[in-house]
Amino acid sequence: MAAVQWHSRARRYESELQSCGLEVAPVEFSDYHPLKSITVTDSKSRRGARKGSTSSSSSSSSSVAPDPLSSMLDGTDPLSMFAAASASESPPTLSQSSSTGDLGRGKRREKEDEVGVDFEPWSSKRGEILARFTTTEKLSINLFMGSEKGKAPSLASSAVSEKVRTRLEELDDLEEGSQRELLNLSQQDYVNRIEELNQSLKEAWASDQKVKALKIVIQCSKLLSDTAVIQFYPSKFVLITDILDTFGRLVYERIWSMCSDPRPLPDSFTADEVNDTAKETCLNWFFKIASIRELIPRLYVEVALLKCNRFLTKWLVSLPCFPHLALAPLSHPSGRQLTGFTPSLCVLSGIQETVPRLTAMIRGIGDPLVAVYARAYLCRIGMEVAPHLKDSLNKNFFDLLGTFRQIHGDSVQNQLVLQRVEIPVYLTLYSPAIHWILQCVSYRAPEALLTEMMERCKKLGNNALLLNSVMWAFRAEFIATRATDFIGMIKDCDEAGFPQHLLFGSLGRSLACADPPEAERLPILNEAWKVITKVRSPQDYINCAEIWVEFTCRHFTKREVNTVLSDIIKHMTPDRAFEDAYPQLQSVIRKILTYFHDFSVLFSMERFLPFMDMFQKDSVRVGVCLSIMDVFIKHQQEPTRDPVILNALLHVCKTMHDSVNALTLEDEKRSLALLINGFIRMVSFGRDFEQQLSFCVEARATFCNLEPVLVQLIHTVNQLAMETRRVMRGSHSRKTAAFVRACAAYSFITIPSLTSIFSRLNLYLLSGQVALANQCLSQADAFLKAAVSVLPEVPRSISIEGKLRSSEGFLLDFINNFLSALLVVPDHPEAGVLFLVRGLLNMVQDYTWEDNSDAKVHVYISALPLLAAMSQESYLYSIPKVDSNETLYGGDPKFLAEINKLCETLIGQVLDHLKTLGRDESVHRQGSLAFSLFGCLLAHGDLRNNKLNQLAVNLWNLSHKQGYCNTRTSVRTLEFIKHQAQQPDMAHLSDMLHRLTLQSRT
Repeated sequence: MAAVQWHSRARRYESELQSCGLEVAPVEFSDYHPLKSITVTDSKSRRGARKGSTSSSSSSSSSVAPDPLSSMLDGTDPLSMFAAASASESPPTLSQSSSTGDLGRGKRREKEDEVGVDFEPWSSKRGEILARFTTTEKLSINLFMGSEKGKAPSLASSAVSEKVRTRLEELDDLEEGSQRELLNLSQQDYVNRIEELNQSLKEAWASDQKVKALKIVIQCSKLLSDTAVIQFYPSKFVLITDILDTFGRLVYERIWSMCSDPRPLPDSFTADEVNDTAKETCLNWFFKIASIRELIPRLYVEVALLKCNRFLTKWLVSLPCFPHLALAPLSHPSGRQLTGFTPSLCVLSGIQETVPRLTAMIRGIGDPLVAVYARAYLCRIGMEVAPHLKDSLNKNFFDLLGTFRQIHGDSVQNQLVLQRVEIPVYLTLYSPAIHWILQCVSYRAPEALLTEMMERCKKLGNNALLLNSVMWAFRAEFIATRATDFIGMIKDCDEAGFPQHLLFGSLGRSLACADPPEAERLPILNEAWKVITKVRSPQDYINCAEIWVEFTCRHFTKREVNTVLSDIIKHMTPDRAFEDAYPQLQSVIRKILTYFHDFSVLFSMERFLPFMDMFQKDSVRVGVCLSIMDVFIKHQQEPTRDPVILNALLHVCKTMHDSVNALTLEDEKRSLALLINGFIRMVSFGRDFEQQLSFCVEARATFCNLEPVLVQLIHTVNQLAMETRRVMRGSHSRKTAAFVRACAAYSFITIPSLTSIFSRLNLYLLSGQVALANQCLSQADAFLKAAVSVLPEVPRSISIEGKLRSSEGFLLDFINNFLSALLVVPDHPEAGVLFLVRGLLNMVQDYTWEDNSDAKVHVYISALPLLAAMSQESYLYSIPKVDSNETLYGGDPKFLAEINKLCETLIGQVLDHLKTLGRDESVHRQGSLAFSLFGCLLAHGDLRNNKLNQLAVNLWNLSHKQGYCNTRTSVRTLEFIKHQAQQPDMAHLSDMLHRLTLQSRT
């Protein structure tokens, strides 16, 4: 180590910067440019290629190659190719097909009579019905026991008449006792049994037991005639029709598969394209249905198979099932003679005739509740299969009007008395079915038809149920333009059967989507609220009020919204009724936040904060606060100092902060901190810096449990200190310095409370740099000393996103940043020369590094450039009004001698480590470190010194001895040395260059 003599190379930073600058060279733009778009000339399509596929080639004279991605895809992207292939292989599903004519999907132009995305599907209503219509009463169900007679003989072993007779017997077997009744089932047990039947249907179909599958469907359909537990009927309807949908899909797909030979049918196929086998199979299914004796299962099963009519031009049904149909001769599309049936058969053709017939069949159902749901199912399948048959949909609705008086008949009233069901509750059971029928009828219906329907509803007595469904189903624009008329109709309704507040709730839903005439808005709100405020039940009240809050926010000012909030508080506070209405109250808050983004207006409402006080359940209150802060972060454009906003949002953020406990997940803490930090960044008191600091002090006390918030506050205070110096430059210097010291004190007090070791280290360094930039040298020294003192606490591993990782890389990054900052830090007059550098190096020497780690040596090598920069006459960078060591020492030889001595010590430590690596046979690590030290000597050492020059050559040879050095890096290094040797006063590098050789590992 005594042989090493360090002398730093004198640097001329300005000339070096100029010599390293890029040369400006003129560029001649030709036809080719890397940013120029590629031009591909389209040629004729390849013969035999798939439709839509083209081949492209560039002109022979062009220098631009075709786009390789375009040529690979050949004009069609892989997803489109896959979709096209899938469409040609699989049959259309029930929801994707239409009844007749053009049934194409995907890319076909949507016709006026087809169902579009603006039609709300049944699937969106299914879950709501199941959740709404429940019961605690005991239920019963008939389970099919699985007769062996369900196995039909094969075609080869029986004639057509025998098959039909056998299958009729099998169906009779179902109706004559091969079933078992299960009693006293809970609602969940009932649902489970229905699901078992659905699964049994699929299993029977998969095992080719088609008759057994039909038996299950018939049995399930019979359940829809049972209204013993009437409150559960809508949910029962949903469960049973799920099974019917499955059955209809299975039958359709089976017949479709028979049409795939020799090639699949197109989507828009006609009956003439269906082969005889598929037609016969389809006829057999309809013959089975025609033999079902009871009306309701026969109706439901035929509706489920309505789509299968597409395969037939004409089909046969038995007259006893449909006595209103005329006689017709027997026929078969294939021309085959049929036997085994009575001659009383009639001929019908297509879905267009079938739907009206099914509509008429429903007139035979005596129970109005069962009938309305049968109409709803027919309308649902009709909209999926034949949406263009508007007349049949309208007929269903007008038939409903004709039988509406049955609801108030004696038979229904007696049934309700037996089941102890009130008429208002009973009427709500009709809502899902009537809503759906009206939705189907009113979909893209002309305004004249809607007006006619409304007028006919008006003429009915006790029409509140229908009026409610009309307001649910009709277009919102239609309702809004006639809102005053609807209010008049609501007033004329008998409230005993259907409460007026429910009608106003339905009206409010429409008015939330469409605007009534401006002159009518205030009268509409007044009329609605007169009814709503008189509702006694808190739950009924809030259900309706929550709907009208949106109308109020949409069209009125904070004054009207404040009045509404006051009324809600008045109704929901007694007996703590708000505890049962948190979802509705949360909805009120969300709607207000949707329309009021000016928080100065929002918090100036007198009743807004009292309204928030009703959220007393911790999880709900925190959720509301999250909603408020999310809207504030998204919509607050300018910083604010409004005391009303600040006090309110501090309270909101404190609620969020106080929800944090030991069980809170890190992701939740991170989300809360992001919102609170967003609020802190939006607080600005302008040039009132003391007030800004006071706010940060208050925020630190309020949010002490969220470390990211404390980090944000420290950053805010540091920015505040820099802004203060910038704004107050040249004036009130004494007051400014005092304020900056106060900011430094804030950071110095806050940083130790952080648990993250690297957050503390980085903030100590940042705060020290800020203090130095503001000429607060004592504070800067304190921060940097604190950082050095914390370094020994760095653990060998840290947790990052739940995984333990070595901290060594992070520590090295920090030390390098720390070293670069020390260049401009002047030595303390009482602490000795380079006291911070020595303190850091002593810490590195004593730190317990990982086994077989070279980190300590890397730090020593990194410190050499800093020491070399400190020995220059003029430093690379400096801080205004801060005298660095270049000014304090002025190139004093003693100072330079101290630097050289420290450098020699560091180099000696590195060389000792290299010797150790040689003995341990860690040649790869040895070569890497040797090359790093060589680069440091080349850049910062004075290689005119023979011993230092020889050391550099030895290090080069050592790094290349085993051939582990990157050859490309070595070549570029030699080129750099060759370039440097041509500079003034650098001729000594030429001699060294001849002694540097490249070696490779063999």
